[in-house]
Amino acid sequence: MEQILIPVIAAIVALVAGLFVGKSSAKTEDAKALELAEKEAAQKLKIANTEVQQLLSSAKMEVDANKLKAEAELKERKLLAKEEALKIKAEAERAKADAEKEANKAHKELNKRENDLRNEQNKIKNLENTLNQKTNNIKTKEKEVEKLKQKFESRSKEVESTKVNLESERKEVNDIKARLRTKEDAIDEKLAMELEKIAGISAEEAKERLKEAMVKKAETEALAITKDIIDEAKMQANKEAKKLVIQTIQRVAAEHTIENAVSVFNLDSDELKGQIIGREGRNIRALESATGVEIIVDDTPEAVIISGYDPFRREICRLSMQRLVADGRIHPARIEEVVAKTRKQLEQQIVEIGERTVIDMNIHGLHPQLVRLVGKMKFRSSYGQNLLQHSRETANLCAIMAAELKIDTKIAKRAGLLHDIGKVSDEDPDLSHALLGMKLAEKYKEKPEVCNAIGAHHDEIEMKYMISPIIQACDAISGSRPGARREILEQYLKRIKDLEELAASKEGVDKAYAIQAGRELRVIVSSDNVNDDTSEKLSFEIANEIQNTMQYPGQIKVTVIREKRAVNFAK
Repeated sequence: MEQILIPVIAAIVALVAGLFVGKSSAKTEDAKALELAEKEAAQKLKIANTEVQQLLSSAKMEVDANKLKAEAELKERKLLAKEEALKIKAEAERAKADAEKEANKAHKELNKRENDLRNEQNKIKNLENTLNQKTNNIKTKEKEVEKLKQKFESRSKEVESTKVNLESERKEVNDIKARLRTKEDAIDEKLAMELEKIAGISAEEAKERLKEAMVKKAETEALAITKDIIDEAKMQANKEAKKLVIQTIQRVAAEHTIENAVSVFNLDSDELKGQIIGREGRNIRALESATGVEIIVDDTPEAVIISGYDPFRREICRLSMQRLVADGRIHPARIEEVVAKTRKQLEQQIVEIGERTVIDMNIHGLHPQLVRLVGKMKFRSSYGQNLLQHSRETANLCAIMAAELKIDTKIAKRAGLLHDIGKVSDEDPDLSHALLGMKLAEKYKEKPEVCNAIGAHHDEIEMKYMISPIIQACDAISGSRPGARREILEQYLKRIKDLEELAASKEGVDKAYAIQAGRELRVIVSSDNVNDDTSEKLSFEIANEIQNTMQYPGQIKVTVIREKRAVNFAK
């Protein structure tokens, strides 16, 4: 602006100066000089106006440039402000989305808690209904008991009245009997007197003659009986000798052991106990669920107790724990994998045990299925006595006894080894183990002598061959030795087995295991077939059936376990 104002002021000053000069010259010069001065002033004014216009235009252009620059800066600032606004908006939207996610999560959690609360309320209602039903049943039974009590009281009164009547009748009968007895005595005396008159002898003489006749007859019969006894004794002498040999062999002593219901798994250090238990006990629970035994981890140094009535399950658990500890990877999925492999390998080991046994016993031509059942005896006990050891011992005794009695020792040994084969049969019909073993022997083409000896060793069928009583005697020798068996344990094992079979017979049950010495029954059900409400009902039904059908000390806890598993494979 200063550059524009200075020329304008100079032009105005020059114009004023020209006018002043023109006026002063007009006094001394003529009009021509005045005109020239005016023209010159006008020309200078024109030049000054032109310069002013140029300066104004340049100033305008500069102002326009500054204005454009200011507008550009303003636009840039607006763009920056918009970008900042967009960023703030994006952050606000992101925060809003996060807040919505948190809200949805909280809503889902709230719904889940509401569903859980609803389920708990339904369970409480079911329990209340069950309790009300039980209360009604108790009231009904109380009414029935009251009715029975009233009936009993009325019947008691009737019985009392009947008793009084009977007493009076009894007195009358006794009076009648006394009168009859008096009459009979009189009649007997009269009859005896008449007989003495007819016979011509007294009663005492008749008694003496009758005694002499009876003595002579008895002596004759006694001589005949004595002769028959002597003849029969001569005929049975050979059999009595054989029986004497059998009785002698029954007194032979042998080693014996009692099978326990626990196994001990030794550890290298107590630190491994924590790995076996796992976080919150998940490893030990998975191992117990997979094998069906109870694992006791206590203060015993460097040892874990495996408790279970089935030796086969205990052995699976022991071998599985041995592999898991050696591998170091102990978690539920690995436990299930190792237990499945161990069970498969133990089945192969059973066949190998059976093959080694028949080779050691020098028994040939035995069917492979019978060989497998012989190996299975290793993991079965009879009244606390290991079944395979008992069968081997019976077979050896049978061979010795058969040799003494001049009977085929190979057949005797074969029948002795197979006599309890029905106890380890995969089938479970309503037959005793002796008859079931006979059916198996007939199925796999054993000789009739062997089949009869197996079926008759508990007198359930008739003994048709000489080998049959030998098997029976040798079975008694092996089982009746002091300390060889323990019948209380067998009864306990049968009760445990009945518990498991009762639970396994229910629909939807996969597995059932009795633990805690039969004080707890764990029932594992299929999650696809049994829901939470049904599992609650199933537990109640099993407990009621146990209570109504079985005898047991104390109480039995029934635990139904339902687990949902979702399995997929990444290929």
